[in-house]
Amino acid sequence: MLLQYRAAAVAGFGTQLFWGLIRIMIFGAFYHSTKSSQPMTYPEVVTYIWLGQALFAMLPWSMDSDIRAMMRTGTVAYELLRPLDLYWTWYCRAVAMRIAPTVLRAIPLVIIAMPFFGMKPPASAGSGLAWAAAMIGALAVGCAITNLISVSLFWTISGEGASRLIPIAVWMFSGSIIPLPLLPGWVQNILYALPFRDLVDTPFRLYLGHIPASDIWLVLTRQAAWTIALVIFGRWIISRGTRMLVVQGG
Repeated sequence: MLLQYRAAAVAGFGTQLFWGLIRIMIFGAFYHSTKSSQPMTYPEVVTYIWLGQALFAMLPWSMDSDIRAMMRTGTVAYELLRPLDLYWTWYCRAVAMRIAPTVLRAIPLVIIAMPFFGMKPPASAGSGLAWAAAMIGALAVGCAITNLISVSLFWTISGEGASRLIPIAVWMFSGSIIPLPLLPGWVQNILYALPFRDLVDTPFRLYLGHIPASDIWLVLTRQAAWTIALVIFGRWIISRGTRMLVVQGG
């Protein structure tokens, strides 16, 4: 169903292209105003930005509007009657919600950004393969976070709290706004202990070659551990929510 929204994909492509150019100009101003060495070169930051714009739709920045409507109207009762596990049904919806818009936006954006706006290919073939594997892990972590937003609806009708707070944490702490290597060392130490870096910073630095491709197994192990932990937490929340759920009406 999501692949049918081609007009939305075109609009998203234009939006990501525009904001990518704006962010590149901002970072360009910073880099051209200093001669001190930086942990990332300007061309690397440009590539990092374009990767973030191309894969923006993969981040857990929004709630599934259909699930929110189900919770508001009470039709979630039909979901509970289906012979399916509710958590994994919603998890699969989250996977589709992340993949479909990304495919429609990312391909044309990369086609434009590489020849015209400074985006570089992976540092090596190994880095490219490691990045692709890490993006699968990032998708798994991101969908587990998306499900946490969805299951919060068992306790709040609108869901505005979680749907606004969690995306802010994702943008700030994943490297989506500022690449993590450009932050102070003490901040990096804190953010490296959180799951958000596995959504953006770690895969993108594998692409750039900052993290050796040989470390991919450590990256995937970390992503798998966070995914399992978030899934267990989400399933615990949804089990409590379904036990207390009361649906009013006929």
